[in-house]
Amino acid sequence: MRLPRSLQLRLGLTLGVLLTLLWILAASVTAVILRGEMDEIFDSALQETAQRILPLAVVEIVGRDDDGVTQRLAAIREHGEFFTYIVRDRQGRILLQSHAADPATFPAYDGPGFRETATHRLYNDDALQGTVSITVAEPLDYRASVAREIQFGLGMPLLVVIPVALLAIVLAVRASLAPLRRFRTRLESRNARDLSPIPAEDIPSEIAPVAATLNGLLQRLKATFEAERSFASNAAHELRTPLAGAIAQAQRLRSETSDPAAEARAADIEATLKKLTRLSERLMQLARAEGGRLRLDRKSDLRTVARIVIEDMARASGAPRIDLTLADAPVLSDLDPDAFAILCRNLVENALRHGSQDDAVEVSLAADGTLRVANAGPTVPGEVLTRLTNRFERAGASTGGSGLGLAIVAAIAERIGSRLVLTSPRPGHNSGFAASVGLPISVPDEPSA
Repeated sequence: MRLPRSLQLRLGLTLGVLLTLLWILAASVTAVILRGEMDEIFDSALQETAQRILPLAVVEIVGRDDDGVTQRLAAIREHGEFFTYIVRDRQGRILLQSHAADPATFPAYDGPGFRETATHRLYNDDALQGTVSITVAEPLDYRASVAREIQFGLGMPLLVVIPVALLAIVLAVRASLAPLRRFRTRLESRNARDLSPIPAEDIPSEIAPVAATLNGLLQRLKATFEAERSFASNAAHELRTPLAGAIAQAQRLRSETSDPAAEARAADIEATLKKLTRLSERLMQLARAEGGRLRLDRKSDLRTVARIVIEDMARASGAPRIDLTLADAPVLSDLDPDAFAILCRNLVENALRHGSQDDAVEVSLAADGTLRVANAGPTVPGEVLTRLTNRFERAGASTGGSGLGLAIVAAIAERIGSRLVLTSPRPGHNSGFAASVGLPISVPDEPSA
């Protein structure tokens, strides 16, 4: 039999079974001991009865006028008789007997002491040098019925005590494991971004080393992740200056050379350096999304940030291909405006790069904090759609970009407790692509009357 995997069930079941077996064993031993004591008491009562009746019977028999006459004592009132007796002479003639005595029950007298037949427990004694003897009989069924009553009396409480005890064990085990459940709840509430130590002050000493080891592992993982993010951020930051210088040199080389081949190579170098610059910027944004503080103690209107980002991108692209729709009321949120700007810019850039060049990109920020960016274009297959939030994943081999834009948006959404939802085709159309994120917002306080 396999024990359940739950420690609580395992302890409750094991303790319950052991306690039940111990109680049954204790009740059985008690019943055996009581049966022995009961036999001693009944034997003592049997002997006492014989020794009390025999002198009285001798006096009554000696005072008779006729010898050998059997006398049966009448009952004063109806009652149950557990002991019966007969008084006999040396020849075995019955001189006196109780009213319920059956002579067939009594074997021939063979001396003082206890005897036992198939149905009765007997005690013999005699007087007047063995000329008068008495035999007292007790039915064995009576002793057996008393023993059954004792066993029943011992067993009945167990039917109540055992379930109550099992319930008490379950409750005690559950109360004892409450710190473990709290520790488990704290652990389950953590996500991949929260690697801070889990409070374990109330953990039992037997489990405390496990909690300490787990917290140590979390600390090491946190240090490793922070080192990776710091390296990526620092590397990207340090690359900006030399990349800008290299781009300037390539542009200068293009302006100074008259060789068409050299100018073409300089243009290729400039394009590659600009691509590397964009990649470094994306790496810095990703490090910020994964490690920076995204929620602030103050609130700001996200509409203002969205308007600034879209206007800047429209000027940079040189064509007003972006349709912005904002909520009428302020969209107040404690989300860091810089993080929102990164999120919004990456979604719009992704739509501009991969969408149709002849149709505008639709950007909307609703009053409930939902940011939605949609673009026309070919439908993205479902199997590709599920991979687009992975790092360096592109919708197709021929598409440009770093493959980090949607990964950055997904990281920010996860950090703020939301989710990036990608759909293709876009809602209400047969083609295109749409991305939406629910942002944390605060309802503005109503003015007091």
